Amino acid sequence: MNETNDLSKKGAAEKAKPERDNEKKKPSPLDEALDWIESFVFAIFIVLLVFIFLFRTVVVDGSSMNPTLYDQQRLILTHFNYTPERGDIIVANSPQLNKTIIKRCIGVAGDTVVIDYDTNTVTVNGEKLDESYLGEAMLDKFSFDQEYKVSETSYEYHVPKNCIFALGDNRNDSRDSRDEGVGFINTKYVLGKAVLRFYPFDQFGKLS
Repeated sequence: MNETNDLSKKGAAEKAKPERDNEKKKPSPLDEALDWIESFVFAIFIVLLVFIFLFRTVVVDGSSMNPTLYDQQRLILTHFNYTPERGDIIVANSPQLNKTIIKRCIGVAGDTVVIDYDTNTVTVNGEKLDESYLGEAMLDKFSFDQEYKVSETSYEYHVPKNCIFALGDNRNDSRDSRDEGVGFINTKYVLGKAVLRFYPFDQFGKLS
């Protein structure tokens, strides 16, 4: 009889042991909070790494890219392993202006760019560009470098090695590669391509 009681007690003890082990393994609220904080910090760290190595942010300054971009809008640009291409909205440092500029890449090294103010057209290597992003006709009201003038209303630019030719979308109010104070932009000064507008929030969207 005693032996039967001992076996019953032993069985009950063994049955209760896993339950006690489970109670010990259950994390406390503090441990759960610390795990959550650790995961949150790690996620922030990853996001920062992505922005440092893949993306940057920039603020539009001025009206030279109207109507595509407006003053004080916030943009995200990508710069990792980036090579400027025609049509890209690029962000670059301008040593001449001592500031960061945002323009549209019109021509790359080896291209011939012709701007005709009489017909309001830009051609690259003989091909007319479809510039539906322009807000108004170009006015030849600037004193451009006469070196590139080929007629009363047109200018021709041969883009040198390691450079791009860039224009603002607001051609009548933009200091860009037509201006001898800016000229051709060396690719080493290009910071990246603007790909997304994130502020104002109601204008959030991809850039083209």
